[in-house]
Amino acid sequence: MHIPTMAEVVAEGKSVDILFYVGCAGSFDQRAQKITKAFATILKRLDINFAILGKEEICNGDPARRAGNEFLFQMMAHQNIELLNGYGIKKIVTTCPHCFNILKNEYPVLGGNYEVVHHTVFLQQLIDEGKLKMKEQGEFKGKKITYHDSCYLGRGNNIYEAPRTVLEAMDLELIEMERSRSRGFCCGAGGSQVFKEEEKGTERVNNARAQQAIETGAKVIATNCPYCMMMLNDGVKFNKKEEEVKVIDLAELIAESMDNP
Repeated sequence: MHIPTMAEVVAEGKSVDILFYVGCAGSFDQRAQKITKAFATILKRLDINFAILGKEEICNGDPARRAGNEFLFQMMAHQNIELLNGYGIKKIVTTCPHCFNILKNEYPVLGGNYEVVHHTVFLQQLIDEGKLKMKEQGEFKGKKITYHDSCYLGRGNNIYEAPRTVLEAMDLELIEMERSRSRGFCCGAGGSQVFKEEEKGTERVNNARAQQAIETGAKVIATNCPYCMMMLNDGVKFNKKEEEVKVIDLAELIAESMDNP
């Protein structure tokens, strides 16, 4: 897609308005890569001055800290902060709530002070400013869609309305699950659970959450997190509904619905 890297931008003596921090899932998971491409497409179509770190980007250390490896987290965090500060980064946008939370709330104490924005909030700001416009007859107009509140965006950072405002801009029918907003139900991947075997129990968390979404009758489950995307996709397949119900990130919904040339 010819996305500039910070190294290229600095070599040309230029600067950027925002750094798009892609994250591990957005870089390496095949499904999450589509979210990355969708968000980058939106930024390019709106002529937003942005760059990525490219091969210089390493994990921010969130999975390590959540799993209890504080030493590894500190090593990663200090390496990231040295790189970001070296480039003079002021504003970061990310499509992952885990990246968003740790960069915003846990990096400052280590010397990493940035304006960090999750992509759902960034998209809402673009809509409010009139820069991002929706098609009159968008692909999702009138469709029944339910929205899953990811833990780190919702209960972790109290961001509930921005993603719903983005969805409403597409003139669709938003159907809330019984467990939503501050009463939301985890997808089962947070706290590094996605990387380990689950404890014994009667039901997997992601299968239960997918069932709650399916019960709304919605044909699309909107997400804001690559981890949630993975878990809910698996849950929909477990419930044998993959032909009827699709899990789609807000960036992908907007990329398909935006009217900007």
